[in-house]
Amino acid sequence: MVFTGMIDQYFDYKHGGLEYRSLRFEHEVLDEENYQGNAVVNYTEREVRYTRIIEHKHFEKGTQEKTVITREYSVDWKGRDEPYYSINVAKNNEMYKKYLVEAKGNEVVSCGRLTDYKYYDMHIVIERLINVVREKLS
Repeated sequence: MVFTGMIDQYFDYKHGGLEYRSLRFEHEVLDEENYQGNAVVNYTEREVRYTRIIEHKHFEKGTQEKTVITREYSVDWKGRDEPYYSINVAKNNEMYKKYLVEAKGNEVVSCGRLTDYKYYDMHIVIERLINVVREKLS
């Protein structure tokens, strides 16, 4: 079995609760054929409140008269929202190390953003899983 969820939750918060960031999404249908010319545009300016805009039709090369966009906002995680990103500050990293020791002696294969308490791009997550499984099988 492979576990990819929150490592602190898996161990019933034995060493305390780690902090996470969540996301809020706003969807909008626009009366225009093309809003931004790309599927995803990231925004890193401090003045812009959202972190990216996704224009869905570009994933499938659509030519519809209207377009659908989603604005993505970074928000504080409140425990009931979906956790997306770890908050890697000293106190969380120290707490995570305790959970990592617990996980080492566990039969369950653990890896992924939430279990490793680390940001990963998708291709790195897949590579990590392959390496973890190889290690377990050897």
